[in-house]
Amino acid sequence: MKKASAPSALKVQAVLGDNFEVLEFDAGTRTAADAAAAVGCEVAEIAKSLLFRARDSGRPVLVVASGVNRVDEKKVAALIGERIARADAEYVRENTGFAIGGVPPLGHAVAPLTLIDEDLLGFEAIWAAAGTPNAVFKLTPGELVELTGGRVAGVRA
Repeated sequence: MKKASAPSALKVQAVLGDNFEVLEFDAGTRTAADAAAAVGCEVAEIAKSLLFRARDSGRPVLVVASGVNRVDEKKVAALIGERIARADAEYVRENTGFAIGGVPPLGHAVAPLTLIDEDLLGFEAIWAAAGTPNAVFKLTPGELVELTGGRVAGVRA
């Protein structure tokens, strides 16, 4: 574990400011299980960022979910009033500025509509991706809501 040095991780660090520390690991943190193993927490404490595309408007929809949860796309559609589709790698990169596996919950090229899994609020601290497949940062659920401007909702399948 070391302080961030990759350009994408440094971009996230700049958005976060000095109150947070982006860390890079030798082992990958691309999946929630990998991230949990690297930082020494439960998979549920990983805040995974999943980007969807609103079908009618094309707007990016970010769902930040607990690492153990699957997202119910019908619930998300009902919450935003529009059907959604999974975003492909090109759409993710174009709208976030990051590659799949390292998408952070903030600092996106296009501001998404953000939903935060209510299950994350049950933890004292959580970990989120920070721009690369091996970079993460620690924060509280309240800080996640504040930093993203996200709406807390039931999104679990």
